[in-house]
Amino acid sequence: MTMETGNMMRKLATGVLTAGLFIVGATTAAAASWRGIPTLSTGGASFTGGQYTFHPAGSNHGAFQWKGKLNDTDHRDGHNVYMQVKVEGYDWSRYNGKQKESVSLNKLNWAPAQRYTDDAYIRVCRDKGSFNPDNCSETKHYRP
Repeated sequence: MTMETGNMMRKLATGVLTAGLFIVGATTAAAASWRGIPTLSTGGASFTGGQYTFHPAGSNHGAFQWKGKLNDTDHRDGHNVYMQVKVEGYDWSRYNGKQKESVSLNKLNWAPAQRYTDDAYIRVCRDKGSFNPDNCSETKHYRP
């Protein structure tokens, strides 16, 4: 192998490696494009520091991912708090908090029959028991 052939092979390998790193970086950037969720609140409950992202098809089931802190804001009322999330026309999913505490949540919601999710709803609620209706914040609707 001549010196010139060796240099050409090194340049080719460097080019392939650079292209591969660019593709990985672009994919990671797209998957990690987080957006803010404004504070959601209702009597006795709040969701703060919220963020969400929509994963592309083939990554995390093409899910709607959300995270933030679920807070019980009235420690004396004896009620629990929870988050509700709904995607693609499916029923609401419920994520319970803890009475008198704040809980960090980081969840994925997706529709099993689809490659990606592009329609999601989220809200925070206070569980007032079986005889009283729960109270919930305004429902936020998100699309990519």
